[in-house]
Amino acid sequence: MHALPRSQALQGYAAALTTVVVWAGFILISRLGGKTGLTGWDIVALRLGVAALVLLPFSLNLPAGSWRDLRLWGLASLGCLGFLIFVYAGFKLAPAAHGGILIPGMQPFLVTGLAWLLLGTRPSRQRLWALMPIALGVACMAVPVIANLGQGPSTLPGDALLLAGSLCWAAYSVLVRKWVFDSWMLTRFVTLASALVFLPVYALWLPKGLDTVPTSMLLLQGLYQGLGPAILAMLLFLKAVKLLGAERTGAMVALVPVLAGLLAVPLLGETLTATLVAGLALVSLGAYLSSRAK
Repeated sequence: MHALPRSQALQGYAAALTTVVVWAGFILISRLGGKTGLTGWDIVALRLGVAALVLLPFSLNLPAGSWRDLRLWGLASLGCLGFLIFVYAGFKLAPAAHGGILIPGMQPFLVTGLAWLLLGTRPSRQRLWALMPIALGVACMAVPVIANLGQGPSTLPGDALLLAGSLCWAAYSVLVRKWVFDSWMLTRFVTLASALVFLPVYALWLPKGLDTVPTSMLLLQGLYQGLGPAILAMLLFLKAVKLLGAERTGAMVALVPVLAGLLAVPLLGETLTATLVAGLALVSLGAYLSSRAK
């Protein structure tokens, strides 16, 4: 791998590190919202409302035919609506460390499987070995949860919702690879289309808990969710890939599960067991190895 100019390397690593922090923050802020009286529907609405307002001025010149393209509507349903609905509902019931394992941690595993199924992209032996730590990490999390069934509140329903959201994002990633849409166009369309579908339904029929939290929590959820992972992280991730390459960037993104799990202890008052720490370390190792597999 060739050496990068110092200024380019610094910009690339800064972009990648900021992406890691924003994505870890997404897990923490989502779990924080889940521990309040806000419903998952509320957080979806806050995120889509803010992101759509910000992106609308940049979306008046979407390519002709975008709104009639059923593939784009399918991507919006998977990568935005499906992902957000499942994940925010999951964080009402499961801790942040579980989210770190099941959302970013599981992505190499799920994307590899779906790419094989949908695109016929057979994974190399190196990649298959890289996925083994992820499987072991998920087992470290799952075995205690299953063993404690019937002995108090279970995180299993929340874990299932988080895994469903992770599966939506993996399917979205694979289909974007298959259909090759421009990332900036896709971000704008997916956000606006999802807002057009979801916000009227939310306003008319879905349960709300907006009046159960202070205004500061509404602002935190709306601004962070709508600007951070929805827009800022996407732009920074693309910049990091451009400057550093996908391998270096992917290796840094592997830090997200561990960072989210560790920060949940002081910031959210959550506890980490030895098996959960092992699970976080293993899925991060698997994600790192997967980013380097050819």
